[in-house]
Amino acid sequence: MKRREFMALLGAAAAFPAAVRGQERAPWQSMPSVGVLTGNIASDPGAQMRVDAFQQGLADRGWIANQNYRLEIRWPGPDPARQRLEALELVAAAPDVLFATSTGTTRALRDATQRIPIVFVGLSDPVGTGLVANLARPSGNLTGFSLYEHSMSGKWLSLLKDMVPGMAHAAVLFNPDSAPYAPFYVEAAHQMENRLGMKVAGASVRSAADIAGVIDAAARNGAGLVVLPDGGFFGAQSAMTISLLAQRRVPAIFAVRFYAANGGLMSYGADLTQQFRDGAGYVDRILRGADIRTLPVQFASKFELVINMKAVNALGLTVPGRFLIEAELIE
Repeated sequence: MKRREFMALLGAAAAFPAAVRGQERAPWQSMPSVGVLTGNIASDPGAQMRVDAFQQGLADRGWIANQNYRLEIRWPGPDPARQRLEALELVAAAPDVLFATSTGTTRALRDATQRIPIVFVGLSDPVGTGLVANLARPSGNLTGFSLYEHSMSGKWLSLLKDMVPGMAHAAVLFNPDSAPYAPFYVEAAHQMENRLGMKVAGASVRSAADIAGVIDAAARNGAGLVVLPDGGFFGAQSAMTISLLAQRRVPAIFAVRFYAANGGLMSYGADLTQQFRDGAGYVDRILRGADIRTLPVQFASKFELVINMKAVNALGLTVPGRFLIEAELIE
């Protein structure tokens, strides 16, 4: 063999970690593979942007889709039954790592396999929802990155109250099918009622019509809304929700910047897109041979307050002085 041919073969082999090269594969499995199960639909631009960030995170670490690894992405949306079906199909393809983007899809993958490593992002308190027992040293086949603990609902209410000091009622908006963690948030919100001098109620919705009904009721009662993090459901309803909130003059706070940037009054939360990049880092380490049990669950540590000034002005509100210093104000 000529030296040039030998060096080319050596370079190709280096692209595949020893742990991956050592696995027995069928001819059609000549490359390691990653399966992604989102809680969103493919037409959701925010979700597509985040999945692109995940792919870029892998590319930054040397993994190029369809060149040195196979990537399969499924977009079942927020429907639990569809998520379970897609999870079973992904697992049947025997990928080396699975990547989940919501509590629902993480549960679906966990129920489908206890062997293939699963990296999750964007979860709400994985301990409280029963997905992980030990944050520092996961004992099963799951680890990843969590955005929020359930006490965050108190923070959202407090920020909304600061923006609308006279507000005496608020509702926590959620879909019980796609946000099984919602009761924890609602309970934490109730614990803030006396401190904030307001009454809080849970508002369960499953459709655009349900959302419209809750917004109409909030408008009649002079209430505000806290929209829980649930991109799979609310992402597809965001344009309608934001438009109706503006029409009915209902103040609302969201957990993700995307909504404030697209006309919502305000948001407070961590950088979800960054979590997808971080998740790519864990997937890379597992592909290179790391034991998932050595990768601790990590929580977001940096949060940002975003205020949409057009929405502020349309609602006739005044931004508190401290928000002018702390928040990012967008037009």
